Amino acid sequence: MKVTICGGGNLGHVIAAFAAYHGNEVQLLTRHPERWSNDITIDTPEGKSITGHISCISDNPENVIPNTDIILLCLPGYGIADCLRSISPLLGRGGGRLTPAVGSVVSSTGFFFEALKLLPATTPLFGFQRVPFIARTEQYGHSAHLLGYKPQLHMAVEHMPSPHNFQEEIAKLFRTDVVLLNSHYEVSLTNSNPLLHPSRLYDLWSDWQEGMVYPRVPLFYEEWTERAAQLYLDMDNELQQLLHVLPVRPGSIPTVLEYYESSDAVSLARKLRSIEAFKGIPAPMQPVANGFVPDFHSRYFTEDFPYGLAIVRRLMHEHQISAPTIERIYQWGVSSVGANADNRR
Repeated sequence: MKVTICGGGNLGHVIAAFAAYHGNEVQLLTRHPERWSNDITIDTPEGKSITGHISCISDNPENVIPNTDIILLCLPGYGIADCLRSISPLLGRGGGRLTPAVGSVVSSTGFFFEALKLLPATTPLFGFQRVPFIARTEQYGHSAHLLGYKPQLHMAVEHMPSPHNFQEEIAKLFRTDVVLLNSHYEVSLTNSNPLLHPSRLYDLWSDWQEGMVYPRVPLFYEEWTERAAQLYLDMDNELQQLLHVLPVRPGSIPTVLEYYESSDAVSLARKLRSIEAFKGIPAPMQPVANGFVPDFHSRYFTEDFPYGLAIVRRLMHEHQISAPTIERIYQWGVSSVGANADNRR
């Protein structure tokens, strides 16, 4: 297949190299083409090092969007709408599919809502419930780490002429099983990052005030607390109430306890601390004179609150469902981001 990746973050690096290594023609749309090599090397959990060749790297959509089969956004929530606007006039031009399928590796930050609004009405759309890889960039534009795979991908589609044929194509692209879901709500709403990250951030710094400095940077997952686990469970319980009133198939979004094979906050905290691919990841902090302070400019804050969690909260309000934990943590997060907006790097 001819695949165009939009965005050069952690997942953009790994997916581009992985797809190219396995025989697909890969192009890249990025704001920083000058920083990229055409050959991207990644290491895998098996200890292998693989290199994928990117055939075209550009910051101009006209160079990569026409004559492609699949367009995959690997972008934070705040970059999705602008990207969709830039590619929309080019869809259906050139060879390949009559209109390429447009998807997002992260669907919980509003991809389907924006795509249905901004792209031509017949554009085939797809999105994943959870990201296919755990990825970390090593040297921007040159190398990255593939830290972990998902054993199965859950995907939703809209306006897809042959959903099951496309399901097989995506399974080949990522070399894993793909389960086709019934509704884009089943990928737009998730109890992964939009609930997972805010619960831990709130646990760490809900009492932070200007002038407070911490002596060290805690590990985000390896030091996960039972309090953070309980907050995560409370938010998930509220989300599950919302799912009951939406066109979502029962069980399509497993509860947190089901997904992590846990029984309560204690076992959940233990499980999160033990996941190998999560080890060594620091909490988002930045150094100051005498220690460290929370980094309110990190994507943990700028994506998971105003995009991921905001979508859940908006639907809760629309359906008049009480969600006191989500509301409390959301208000703390957006106020933290807003209060520190003037100091953004």
